[in-house]
Amino acid sequence: MSSNRREFLKFSGLAGIGLAGTSLLGGCAPTSAEAYTSNLAQIEKQAKRKYTQRFNMSGYRAPKLNKVRIGFVGMGMRGPGAVLRMSNIEGVEIKALCDLMPERAEKVKNQLQEKTGSAHNPTLYSGREDAWKTMCERDDIDLIYITTPWHLHTPMAVYAMEQGKHAATEVPAALSLEECWQLVETSERTKKHCMMLENCCYDFFEILTLNMARQGYFGEIIHGEGAYIHQLLDLNFDKNGYQNMWRLRENLGRNGNLYPTHGLGPICQVMNINRGDAMDYLTSVSSDDFQMYEEAQARAANDSFYKEFVSDNYRGNMNTTTIRTKKGKTIMIQHDVTSPRPYSRIHLVSGTKAIARKWPEQKIAKGHSWLSEDEMKALEAQYTPEIVKRIGEMAKKIGGHGGMDFMMDWRLIDCLRNGLPLDQDVYDAASWTAVGLLSEWSVANRSNSIDMPDFTAGAWQTNAPVNLSLAGGGTTTVKA
Repeated sequence: MSSNRREFLKFSGLAGIGLAGTSLLGGCAPTSAEAYTSNLAQIEKQAKRKYTQRFNMSGYRAPKLNKVRIGFVGMGMRGPGAVLRMSNIEGVEIKALCDLMPERAEKVKNQLQEKTGSAHNPTLYSGREDAWKTMCERDDIDLIYITTPWHLHTPMAVYAMEQGKHAATEVPAALSLEECWQLVETSERTKKHCMMLENCCYDFFEILTLNMARQGYFGEIIHGEGAYIHQLLDLNFDKNGYQNMWRLRENLGRNGNLYPTHGLGPICQVMNINRGDAMDYLTSVSSDDFQMYEEAQARAANDSFYKEFVSDNYRGNMNTTTIRTKKGKTIMIQHDVTSPRPYSRIHLVSGTKAIARKWPEQKIAKGHSWLSEDEMKALEAQYTPEIVKRIGEMAKKIGGHGGMDFMMDWRLIDCLRNGLPLDQDVYDAASWTAVGLLSEWSVANRSNSIDMPDFTAGAWQTNAPVNLSLAGGGTTTVKA
């Protein structure tokens, strides 16, 4: 980067915003100050967009599927685990596996057949960057499960829905507000579910506090906090980690909360966001980068591979984003994947009657004192939701981040088989993702506030809250 461009970005406040467009293998690659300016303007324009809803996907009951036939795309870090977890669920048929690298798809197929024998015989799609499209075009697949680099999430989900498939994508669901709107419009037009696979909504303490909130334990919810504080410096710089270093590239040329949904999703459900309340506007502030430039520089001194990553355009260590809702509640979300700190998603729920906090220790308080261990056990016995009673212990055995991944997969399949509304719909995917994108605009504009788009077009005022009672469902069994 030239010194002139660096100084322009520094003084114009544009140094943190990257381009939404990406190559199939790379991450964001901004090329000029004009491009930054254009992207900022697009974010602001799309945030103010007026929209007329075509069909309300919140609470939508898709036709029941006796068997859910799945095609998986992306056999890197997340895909193999998803395939093997799904093989434990009744009523699932794994029809296809797709990855750019043939050896990855073949390896997962072998693992699947070693585990299940002849129960699943998926067709493999690989070797071409558009092989996933051929898989989506099959007429014997009901669900496309996407675990690819971020920039492919929206194109794949949209194409799947246009081919008559439900779509489930890893987080974040999109890399631009235009893509968020594209997901909403496509889901409404096709009447196909588009779920962002926010697994943290299914962790045990999160759904316990959700059920407690539903039953009024906290009183009126006033404030919530979430985070993604996770030291990933070594992994992001690992040449054998993410393909073509795509995740490291996402940290270049973008500055904000790049990964908000793990902390935000559970808080939004507790606070009935998109289902009785809505996010109104946000402000965001980032620290400087104190480690990534130095890490790149140190590695480049010994390995020329890292020279392209020596840049002073990394996102800041810590980002703090605050949100005000339409009904006057507040949310605080933090992001730091560089600093040497213990892992935390915070998950704090504060109401007029009680408060709960997950990290550094799971605690609930009524009044000025935290409850005792025995009192906590009594609350868990009273408020543990039906889904945990049904499959909680099995989820812990099968695994995936302590069981929450399996709980999420099981719940998705049970809803599809029983024609139930999904816990996370396309409006959640769009709005939770949009927080990260709008945080970049705010950081670049001296933490000025920016309005949140209403992806529900006002339907949030009457949409029903998330219900984990399993009413009408809970019939799907586990094979393990």
